[in-house]
Order: sequence, then C-alpha cells, then structure tokens
Amino acid sequence: MNSLISTPRRLVAALLAAGVLGATGAGLMTARTAHAFSFGNAATAAAANADAPSAAPALVTLPDFSQITQRYGAAVVNISVSGVRNVSDNGDDDGSGAASRQHPGPQIDPDDPFAPFFRYFGVPGGALRGPQMQRPMRGEGSGFIIDPNGIVLTNAHVVKGADRVTVKLTDRREFRAKVLGSDPKTDIAVLKIDATGLPTVKLGSSNDVKVGEWVLAIGSPFGFENSVTAGVVSAKGRTLPDDSYVPFIQTDAAVNPGNSGGPLFNTRGEVVGINSQIYSRTGGYQGVSFAIPIEVATHVEQQIVKTGKVEHARLGVTVQGVNQTFANSFKLAKPEGALVANVDEDGPAAKAGLKTGDVILKINDEPIVTSGDLPAYIGQSLPGQKVQLEVWRDGAAKTLVATLGNANDRSGQVAQASAGVKKGQLGLVLRPLQSQEARAAGVDHGLLIEDVRGPAALAGVQGGDVLLAINGMPVRSMDQVRAAMDKSGKSVALLIKRDGDKIFVPVNIG
Repeated sequence: MNSLISTPRRLVAALLAAGVLGATGAGLMTARTAHAFSFGNAATAAAANADAPSAAPALVTLPDFSQITQRYGAAVVNISVSGVRNVSDNGDDDGSGAASRQHPGPQIDPDDPFAPFFRYFGVPGGALRGPQMQRPMRGEGSGFIIDPNGIVLTNAHVVKGADRVTVKLTDRREFRAKVLGSDPKTDIAVLKIDATGLPTVKLGSSNDVKVGEWVLAIGSPFGFENSVTAGVVSAKGRTLPDDSYVPFIQTDAAVNPGNSGGPLFNTRGEVVGINSQIYSRTGGYQGVSFAIPIEVATHVEQQIVKTGKVEHARLGVTVQGVNQTFANSFKLAKPEGALVANVDEDGPAAKAGLKTGDVILKINDEPIVTSGDLPAYIGQSLPGQKVQLEVWRDGAAKTLVATLGNANDRSGQVAQASAGVKKGQLGLVLRPLQSQEARAAGVDHGLLIEDVRGPAALAGVQGGDVLLAINGMPVRSMDQVRAAMDKSGKSVALLIKRDGDKIFVPVNIG
C-alpha cells in the first residue's frame, strides 16, 4: 500500500520541480527582454509583484486606449459623399486616389458603394481603360475636427468628384460641408461646416513617433462609425508610387475602406497622422496601412484656409536610389542619397549648378538616406525658399544653394527614376553618333549602343540606348570609354539616354 501511495507523491514532486524550472526559465527570458507586461493597472501589477526580488524588471503597462477614445472620439466624424464619377467600361475609376493600393487580384464591384475608395494597383503593362462613362457615386470616409468653429481634415480622395458632402457627428447631428480646398499631391482636403463649440482633437508631432510605438486609429470602416483599432508603427518615411510628396507612416493598425481621412493617435492622445491608404492583394486590410504625417496635413490646411489653394516647391531634377553598386562606382562610404539622373534645363537645380551624376546627401543639413527623402522634403517647402544642398561629385562633397521654383509652373517636379538592372560585367558594342542621331536623341555628345552582349544585357542596358557618361565622366569617343574604364573599380555607373529619359545603370565588372 505504501508503494502505491509513494509513487503519486514522487510524480507530484517531479511536476512541481518541473514547474520551478519552467518558472526559472521564464524569469530568465523576461530578464533578457527587460519587460514584464501587465494587462491591469500599474498599482495592481505592483501589488501582485510585491514579493518579487529587487532585481525584477520594471513593469510596462499596455496603453489604455479607452481614455483616448472617450476624450477625443467625439471629434472624429463620419463623411458621406455623393456625386458622379467617370469610370471606364471595365469598371476602373478615373484614378482618383484611394484607400487601397492593390496587387493583381480580385477587383471591387464598380457598383459597390465603397468602390470610389479603391484603385487598381500594379497591373503588368499598365491598366487598360475603356471608354469613359459617368456613374452615380456614393461613398463614406472619415475626418476629424481641428477647430471648434467647424474646420475638418480628411483625404482629398474621399471628397473628389463629390457634389454633396455630409459630415455626421457622434451626437447624430449632420451638416452639409463645404470643401474649402483639396490637394491631390498630398491627398489632403479641408472642409467647413456651419457649427461652433465643436469638440476638437489635439495635434502632435509625427517627428516624435518611434517605430514600434503603439498607435490608435478611429474612423468609419465600411460605414461602422467611430470604430477603434490599434497597432504599432511599422516604419516611417515610406515613399509610395505616385505619392512622392508624402513620407508616409506605415502601421499595422487595421484600416479599411471608410477609415480614409480618420486620425491616427499616439498613446498621449495626440493626432500624428491621417489614415490614407492600405496595401492589399484583396482590397481589404492585410496588415499594412499608411498614414500621412500630421505636419504635411497642417502645412496644406494653413495654405487652403489662408489662400484657398496649395503651392508646392520644385527643384527640377529626376532622382533615383543609390544601391551598393552605385556607391562603389561613385566611391561613396554608404549606399545613401539621391542620385541625380536628369536636371531640367533652366530649372532651379540647373541654376544652382546641380549636374547629372551628383548624389544629393543632405538638404538643409537633413540627411537624404533614400531617394524618396528628397521629393518629400521639397514637396513640403515653399516656392522661393532657398535650400542648401550637400552633393557628392567626383569623389568629394560640395555645397550648393538653390532657390526653389513653383511646382505649378510646369509638370516636371522632383521625380524618381527607376531602372531594372541585374548584376553583370560591362560588354557593349559602341559607335559614334551621327549628327542626325544626336539631334533626334537631343544630346550633344555620347555613343550609340549598337549591340548589348551578355554582361551589359544582364545589367539592363539595351540596344539603341545612348551612352553619355561612365562614373560621371562624359564620353565622346572610344578612347574616353577606355580611359574611364581604366579608372573604374569593381563596378561602374553608366549614364544612358533611353526614350528621352536619362537613367543610371549600375554594372558590376569585378
């Protein structure tokens, strides 16, 4: 009998020992991560851990979003719109911006009430559009009140093409809204409703936002008013296609059609962004959403309220990213900066002395880490403003000063060029340009690339391209090509002209 009793006791003792070991292991992991999470209040958590060793890690409580919602939720409004929008016979809208950037996949029914918030993204070869026709449009979005006298911020794509805009408050009151102005370049619109004493949000600073920080989105996804979702900041300074003026905040807070134009709060209850777009294969939320920094929005709002229009600055260059091959070719310490592929003739950059092949490293002492940083900075500047540029030229840093122009004066703004290139070695068949070929290409020097063999072809160079420079050195003859190659390292940067555009192509020759 004793043996029958002792066996369970030994088993219990063994299980307890395993529990102690398990707790010890968890304690080691907690100490390593230096965080202990509490889902209650801090006082309760502290009492529960009163007997813990003095070396226990500090408690970190999760944010209480209910307080933010209770205090500022009334300042978040629902926006409903109606009107007529141009669509093609295949259901695509007129490219009016949207809450969703889609990869190829299921498309939204054009008769869906939320269809205006979507646009098709990433169609190989471009989206084919049929004849345009007009269809009734209805949609919903979000916004938030920034002035007690009825100033509301939202997205430009929410109200684009709308004949009637209605703002609904959380107390069920509805107001016909006037669109004071909108800016498609930044996707910001300013509305005015005839009311006073309204609740408002508190504006913060997106510059203080940290990656990994908790954020809260409030809006009307699919018409469900004042819905609250939370997530963390996934990244900052994202540049999206066709939106080079905006350094987006990327989050994983759930954002869906109808959330567009709603506020993004930090844990202090301050608005740091405007929820604008999602990146999706289906048109629905898939964990990647983008918000416009609040500084961008207020910059636009102040101009609209004051003048009724928005002006953006223009530098007059086309830039592309700097990869490791380019960094090696231009002898840069790191693959950072914006590589100038083209300079607009008589533009602000040309007048400042900027040249094709320069790498812009800083603007007004602000580092340009990726090429998208430059257009985002220029887009938030004003025409006539002077900027100091630190550029890398011929292996050394140089400072230039440019007076920015007005982006409305011409369509050529700061743009980004891209070139699909692959690794390879240099291998070109070249010949001098005939006078008529030079005139047709719009160049005064260069060599025609007649044939592209294995190495150069792998780098993306094509027959018919015009070779203008190697590592920033203009080439007019084969002797100059050989001289440039003799000075090159394991990689070279070829400046070519193709279809009227100048682009750099990096080629590994090691």
